[in-house]
Amino acid sequence: MEEERFRELVQEAWEQVPPVWAQKMDNVALLVEDEPGEDIRREEGLLAHDSLLGLYHGIPLTERGDAYGTGMTLPDTISLYRIPILEEAHDCMRAQPVNEHTQEGFDAVVRTVIQETLWHEIGHYFGLSEGEIGEREHKGTNLF
Repeated sequence: MEEERFRELVQEAWEQVPPVWAQKMDNVALLVEDEPGEDIRREEGLLAHDSLLGLYHGIPLTERGDAYGTGMTLPDTISLYRIPILEEAHDCMRAQPVNEHTQEGFDAVVRTVIQETLWHEIGHYFGLSEGEIGEREHKGTNLF
């Protein structure tokens, strides 16, 4: 998938965040990168074969004090990693019937992986831990 098409799907997902949540998000930048850099891989404790689809970096809403935002405050970031997301989508496609292996089918799978990854990272923005997000994902309540 071309980078431009991938960015379009990311933008669509960002615009589909339910207003009840989007209105509560402040000072957050959405980034698209090819892959996490070595510094991020080290910080996250990733091994050579480990993958990372996205990353929230900042001060979760639940930890911001009254002084947050005074002066120059850099935005929090949500990074989505294009190559690992596309690899995840290819893995998901392998599990589908062959007759669904079309470009439209692949776009739909990429869209889903992007949405799930974005929603996961938004959960971290709102102060949810990996365990809490995983529980919501398992229950199927971590969707938009």
